[in-house]
Amino acid sequence: MRNPGRHAERTPRAGAIARAAGDDPSKSSKNAFTAGAWEEARGIVWTHRRRLALGLGLMLINRLAGFVLPTTTKYLMDDVIGQGHWELLPTLAMAAGAATVVDAATAFANSQVLGVAAQRAITEMRKDVEAHVMRLPIRYFDSTKTGILISRIMNDADGIRNLVGTGLVQLTGSMLTAVIAMCVLLYLNWQLTLVTIAILGAFGGGMATAFKRLRPLFRERGKITGEVTGRLAESLGGVRIVKAYTAEKREELVYAKGAHRLFRNVAKSLTGVSAITAFSSVVIGATGVAMMLVGGSSIRNGSMTIGDLVMYLSFTALMTMPVIQLASIGTQLSEAFAGLDRIREIRRMATEDQEDADRAPLADVEGAVQFEDVTFE
Repeated sequence: MRNPGRHAERTPRAGAIARAAGDDPSKSSKNAFTAGAWEEARGIVWTHRRRLALGLGLMLINRLAGFVLPTTTKYLMDDVIGQGHWELLPTLAMAAGAATVVDAATAFANSQVLGVAAQRAITEMRKDVEAHVMRLPIRYFDSTKTGILISRIMNDADGIRNLVGTGLVQLTGSMLTAVIAMCVLLYLNWQLTLVTIAILGAFGGGMATAFKRLRPLFRERGKITGEVTGRLAESLGGVRIVKAYTAEKREELVYAKGAHRLFRNVAKSLTGVSAITAFSSVVIGATGVAMMLVGGSSIRNGSMTIGDLVMYLSFTALMTMPVIQLASIGTQLSEAFAGLDRIREIRRMATEDQEDADRAPLADVEGAVQFEDVTFE
């Protein structure tokens, strides 16, 4: 019989699955995965660039509307209360009210636009990963728990919502708000602003170091969660076999070990996030002390009015709070890149079709099939 469609031997590429699924990758391999995650992120952002551009425009309007209320405080203190121009009060109130309505409307529209884009990106990523996993060789399924595969398909893609959703746009909007507020603060009192920038710079350096250490923890958490979920799914699905062999205690110990691994990972990440939050409180307090000392001296020597100081306090909040929000946004983006690392890892595994393309074909085989001592009943 002829069998020209079969292949004889495997090429070295057949070992790609074992190398990609290794538990102890080299440092260069980790760097390759990190660079790949950035490429994956850029591709996702480019695919959804239109919705992101619309969301960024809404965010820009939202942040500009947010500057109206703190700006009115100067005129309220100096012109209305200080100089008695009470006829300006309704105008200031209407401006503040209109800005509040625009702020709320753009925030709602932004969440709707980017929320839909994020869910669509998550769905497409899940479909793509599921299609790739289904085409992997059988030996990969023999060596990997079903629950782990389910976790990688369903959970690893969730972090994309922080790239295509509000996370990345909020990061951009926060940076824009901080820059505009800083320019206004430099105009009001450049000495005090330089002190504030120095404090925020120290906070930014601390956040960069913290996020560098948190990202591996988030990546490891996804791996541990998949392993624990996979073993638990197998135990519950085969509970009859477990009971037949009286292996309940063994399964209990295995699950307890995995649960404690997950607990230690979560505890470490919570410690890092808590440290960032505590550091942000110190930054806010240090900024307040600087404003009390330098701002009070400026009012005393006449370089600032009370309205200028109140406006300065408001714009300081507009500059400081976005920087503080970078802690939570940065954590979300770290989770997103950790998920992309894991997705890229599984997508780099060679499928059956890819392996078949690298195999040398068999020569034509001619032969006959003989049946000896075969009976049917």
